Amino acid sequence: MFSRRALLIGLPFLWLAVFFAAPLLVAFRISLSQAATAIPPYLPVLEPGSGWAGLRAFVSQLNFDNYRFLASDDLYWKAYVSSLGIAFRATIFTLLVGYPIAYGIARAPDNWRKILLMAVILPFWTSFLIRIYAWIGILSNEGILNQVLMGIGLTHQPIHMLNTPFAVYLGITYAYLPLMVLPLYATLERLDRSLIEAALDLGCSRAKAFWLVTLPMSRWGIVAGCFLVFIPAIGEYVIPSLLGGSSTLMIGKVLFDEFFTNQDWPVASAVAVLLLAIVILPIALFQRVQDRLHAEDRP
Repeated sequence: MFSRRALLIGLPFLWLAVFFAAPLLVAFRISLSQAATAIPPYLPVLEPGSGWAGLRAFVSQLNFDNYRFLASDDLYWKAYVSSLGIAFRATIFTLLVGYPIAYGIARAPDNWRKILLMAVILPFWTSFLIRIYAWIGILSNEGILNQVLMGIGLTHQPIHMLNTPFAVYLGITYAYLPLMVLPLYATLERLDRSLIEAALDLGCSRAKAFWLVTLPMSRWGIVAGCFLVFIPAIGEYVIPSLLGGSSTLMIGKVLFDEFFTNQDWPVASAVAVLLLAIVILPIALFQRVQDRLHAEDRP
C-alpha cells in the first residue's frame, strides 16, 4: 500500500522536477553567466572532472549583472509593464465575451450542450499559427472585414485595423476564449438552480438574482478562467508579432529578440526568470487567500 501511494504521489513530483524545476534551474544558472562567442554562447562553463577547485572557480564567476542591467534599461521594464497591461485588458475582454457564452451553454437544453461545447473546443483542433494568420486576411485593409463594411455602406474607405492594439486584443481574446469558457461552464453548470428560484420568489428580478446569486457563486470559475488567459497572454509572442506589428511592445518579443537576434542567452534567461517570477507571485498570493477562505468556511 505504501509503495503504491508513494508511486502515485511521486510521479507528479518527478514530472514537475524534470520538466519544470530542472529547466528553470538551468535558465537561472545561465542568467548568472556572461555572453560569449562560444559554444555554448555563455561563460563560465563547468568542465566535467574539474573537481572542487573547478567548482569553486565556476561559482565565483557567477553574478547578478544581467539582473542589474535589466533594472537599469528602460526597454525591459517598459516591456514588462506593457505586457501586464495588455494581458490584463485582454483578460477582461475575454471574460466579458466568455461569460455569456458559458452561461448560455450551461442553461441550454442537455441535447445541445455537447454540440455547443464542441463548437467552443473545435478551434483547438487546428494550428494556433494558422488561426492567427487567418486574422491577417480578415483585418487587413483589403481583408474580408473591410470589404464587408464598405459593401454595406458603413465606411467608404478601409479602416486600419491590422498592426494596432485592437488587433492584438482581438487576437488574444479569440485565441484564449476556450480557456475562459470551459472553467466558467464547469462552475455554472453545477450551480444549484433552486437558489435562483428562491431569489425570484423573494422578489428579485432576474437581473438582480443573477447579480446577487449567480455571479458570486461562479467567482472561482471566473478566477480560474482569468488565470488561464492572463498567464499565457503575458508572454505571448505570435499574436503581437503578427497582428500588432513593431509598435506593440511585449516581453515575449523582447525575449525572442534576445535569444535569436542578439544571441545573448544570459540576458534572455534573466528576462525569462523574471517573467516567471511575475507570473508565480500572484498565483501564490491567490492560493494563500483561497486556503484562508476555505479554512474560514470549515466548521
